[in-house]
Amino acid sequence: MDRHDDVDISPEELAHAHAADLAVQAKHGVSYLSYWFDPADRKVFCLVDAPSRDAAEAVHREAHGELASKIIEVEGHLVKSFLGSIPAHPAGEAYVESAFRTILFTDIVGSTDLTQRLGDEKAMELLRTHDLIVRAELAAVGGDEVKHTGDGIMASFASVARGIQCAIAIQRALDAHHQQGPEHPIHVRIGVSAGEPVAERDDLFGAAVQLAARACDHAAAGSILVSTAVRELCVGKGFTFDARGPYELKGFDELVPLYEVVWRE
Repeated sequence: MDRHDDVDISPEELAHAHAADLAVQAKHGVSYLSYWFDPADRKVFCLVDAPSRDAAEAVHREAHGELASKIIEVEGHLVKSFLGSIPAHPAGEAYVESAFRTILFTDIVGSTDLTQRLGDEKAMELLRTHDLIVRAELAAVGGDEVKHTGDGIMASFASVARGIQCAIAIQRALDAHHQQGPEHPIHVRIGVSAGEPVAERDDLFGAAVQLAARACDHAAAGSILVSTAVRELCVGKGFTFDARGPYELKGFDELVPLYEVVWRE
């Protein structure tokens, strides 16, 4: 995947540039599969199947001369997990689709203790209940499950608001489950962050994933902690946040403020 920064181009011009890539790529043994374009951020991300970075760059150089600011090696299944379905449009057809994604983690509080106290079979029943609830709410808002973490689920969303809606819906569904008086209630914490596919570190959603996971680690049972970016992107969307922290988070050089989503009526 490559990233182009500070792009001054229209969707129509970008579509023509992509078509030019397709016209010359075969001679370099390369296949430009698709791209994501965010005009507001002036960034373009291209997904390419190439034998090397040099080969991918050679196509851009010959087709239109616009070289990428950064190129990283990624696994195709990871791109689909994070970004969802890869955009497929006829060559030369203009379209706009942001690659910015919201990342969410759920975590069953005290899962290890539950297993030791209840045994594997009962603990698996609780995990299955968690999975059913989380996956139902993901489906309701169009979220993508990235992977199962063993005692939680990692998911991504094209919209920050949908990520928060999903987090709130999960906690409310679990709260409704508790009201039914189950023998063993399920308490879940949730962390949410957002970011671009390729940021400062050469990794697919590296910083955004780490921050969402760390926020989840610091969330209390039944709560949702989000990053500053998530809070700022939700201004005017009807959500309420309470400041928490700042926290010293593993992998981050500075103290990080987090915000708790107020979800109870």
